[in-house]
Amino acid sequence: MPTDNTARIIHQKISPDFERTISHLENLMIVVCDFKNGPMKKPDPPHSHPHEQITYVAEGELIFFRGAEELHLKKGDIVTIPSGAPHCIKTISNHVRLVDSFNPVRKDFLD
Repeated sequence: MPTDNTARIIHQKISPDFERTISHLENLMIVVCDFKNGPMKKPDPPHSHPHEQITYVAEGELIFFRGAEELHLKKGDIVTIPSGAPHCIKTISNHVRLVDSFNPVRKDFLD
């Protein structure tokens, strides 16, 4: 993935099926998430956080669960997640790439 400032880029291999690439400033974070575990039989467990989040689907197809909503998303779609809203995903395609933006920065991703 090309970048103009590799010193501020963090690559994390969380599992064989999930990797993320992170960059951030003081108040804004972008995270590119690559899921290679689809199609999933069931969604991952819901989670929430105090950060506002906007997610862009760069590749693939998935079901995005936001509270009681089920959103069928594909390449080019965008979803917003308010602070504290429970959410999770279920991948439909083999590979899903999401681009997440967070405010404030997710310090838990940096530890």
